[in-house]
This record gives sequence, C-alpha cells and structure tokens, in this order.
Amino acid sequence: MGERGQATVELVAALPALLLAALVALQLLAAGYAMTLADGAAEAGALALASGGSAAEAAREALPGWAGDDVSVAVEGDEVEVRLRPPSPIDAIAERLTVSSSAAARPAR
Repeated sequence: MGERGQATVELVAALPALLLAALVALQLLAAGYAMTLADGAAEAGALALASGGSAAEAAREALPGWAGDDVSVAVEGDEVEVRLRPPSPIDAIAERLTVSSSAAARPAR
C-alpha cells in the first residue's frame, strides 16, 4: 500500500480538533475581554454614583453596543456590580462564562 495522500488524510482527520481548539481559544479571549469591559463599566458606574449621577446608566454607556442585551447592572448602597455575558455562538457556554465585576463609590468630601 502506498503512502500517497497520507498527509491529506491526516489533515482531514485533525481538522475538527484544530477547529475545536481555535473555538476554545477564541471563547476564552472573549471571556477575558468581557471581564475587562465589566471592570471598566463598574468603575464608570461607581464614579457616576460618587458624583450623584445614575450609576446604571453610566455603566451601560461605558460598554460597546453589542453588550447592551448581555449586561445587568445592580446598585446596592455605594456598590455597583456589573454582570456581562461574553459573545459566543453557543448560549450554554456564554452563560457559564458570564463575568462580574464590582466597584464601590465614596462620596467626594
């Protein structure tokens, strides 16, 4: 039996594993980016709260447009918590990778 086409067969066999690895890597990058965005949004909300503004509105404005449907902002006392779902082609994965960040506001003296 000859070895012609061996590399092609190996590539076809390995392609699903390579695609899965790429999907996992991109999903983890998206989760990390979502965490960075949630941190910034929580801080923006806390700054707005400290200056007497709307923390929820400031936190939402600090996020890019795609995050509008995937974010929840909670304000309790002087703390702002932002929960953000990263973008994902599979909803179940996005739910499990939801990130949250909080920031506290101290009124200016």
